[in-house]
Amino acid sequence: MNKHLTWHDRAKGLTFQTKAFIGGKLVDAASGKTFDSVNPATNARLAAVAECDVEDANRAVAAARRAFDSGVWSRCAPGERKAVLLRLADLIRANLEDLALMESLDTGKPITNALTADIPLSADTIQWFAEAIDKVYDEIAPAGPGNLALIKRDALGVVACVVPWNYPLMMACWKIAPALAAGNSVVLKPAEQSPLTALRLAELAAEAGLPEGVLNVLPGYGETVGQALGRHMDVDCLAFTGSTEVGKYFLKYSAESNMKPAWLECGGKSPNLIFADCDDLEAAADAAAFGIWYDQGEVCTANSRLLVEESIKDRFVDLLKARAQNWQPGDPLNPATPMGAIVEARQTDRILSYIEKGKASARLVAGGEQKTIGGSSNFVTPTIFDGVSNDMTIAQEEIFGPVLSVMTFKTEEEAVRIANSSIYGLAASVWSNNLKRVMRLSDSIHVGTLSVNCMDAAGNIVPFGGFKQSGIGRDQSLHAFDKYTNLKTVWIKF
Repeated sequence: MNKHLTWHDRAKGLTFQTKAFIGGKLVDAASGKTFDSVNPATNARLAAVAECDVEDANRAVAAARRAFDSGVWSRCAPGERKAVLLRLADLIRANLEDLALMESLDTGKPITNALTADIPLSADTIQWFAEAIDKVYDEIAPAGPGNLALIKRDALGVVACVVPWNYPLMMACWKIAPALAAGNSVVLKPAEQSPLTALRLAELAAEAGLPEGVLNVLPGYGETVGQALGRHMDVDCLAFTGSTEVGKYFLKYSAESNMKPAWLECGGKSPNLIFADCDDLEAAADAAAFGIWYDQGEVCTANSRLLVEESIKDRFVDLLKARAQNWQPGDPLNPATPMGAIVEARQTDRILSYIEKGKASARLVAGGEQKTIGGSSNFVTPTIFDGVSNDMTIAQEEIFGPVLSVMTFKTEEEAVRIANSSIYGLAASVWSNNLKRVMRLSDSIHVGTLSVNCMDAAGNIVPFGGFKQSGIGRDQSLHAFDKYTNLKTVWIKF
């Protein structure tokens, strides 16, 4: 970016792709309807985007099926698929600033977060799975003399991916990268709050050489086009990231249609356990602040339950209160802003309703305020509730906002009990210098990812997903291929 231009200047010249992408072509919704994509930091309309529906889902699935059956992608050499996806990763990087700006405008997140994390990590995911294409081998079973038993991975066919608004491009890439790498065709539905980067991704994929129909993008609402994909008889698999409530709908849609596998990455209420034998409480407090206030707390793994050993609780809460001053919300396009706007007024109201419930049952020690900035009231200050018990609403339900519930424990056993007393099991963090304790906790805390003396550890080299009602299946790592392939046995007697 020209150093003399601000992000506000850059935003004035930014153009958006607003049409659906079906069969390699940019098209209007069959109905001709559109919906507004709105900047939550200003409440200004960014663009009128095609509002897809059942007919558009049918068109996209048909295009994806034709592409799959033709073999233009599904049966091309692994090295060819790899080359196309590597070009796509390079194109994402080449368009880094525009994509980051779109993401910030569409979701209200700080431009710095999108520029340094969301978009680079999206490109990294595409590259990682591209490079895995020609390094994942099939198997030969020990069938004995005169027999050759092959175990092959076959692409499923048409994969529908429904992704959320908090990390629009990154969550899309988490789904489409392994699905495409395995040879499938994909229909992607971005969240209605944040469709802009997904539509631009479709253009970049075509530029990279992805054949027509292999990637289709349908902006629209979950209850219409999302449901249509979930119920579609010719969709072979559905991958979803979002709330547990909506995830259950996709299980229902699968049961009522063709029993397609529905892979779900859903909600969380992640505990963060701070033991008195942690030798760096300052670092733990920095991480705890990051774990709940980064991206306005609109993170499925947000460490929203803070469990602190009783003897250090008051000191630790004081450390967090001091850090809250450095996490105040502001203009997302100011690179110095640590926390931006909540994604929409409906979500803002939802967060505020939980804050009111917290005020009625616990002790508010920081934040809890709605702010108006730049003509928008979609800003909430970093919030801390002390004196919380684990049976309170704010300790049990996913708020998806910058609201932290502080609880205490006296023993390791009590900490584990509280940590596991949740319908969710996505992530947790533990801060302790006692190796034996850490290993015990790694066995006894029921989550998909346990971060020890760090926060929200993740990456393409390890699987990501949850236990219990946090979901089914894993994103990232080679284990993601399990979702997008079928195992086939070929037994040859000779």
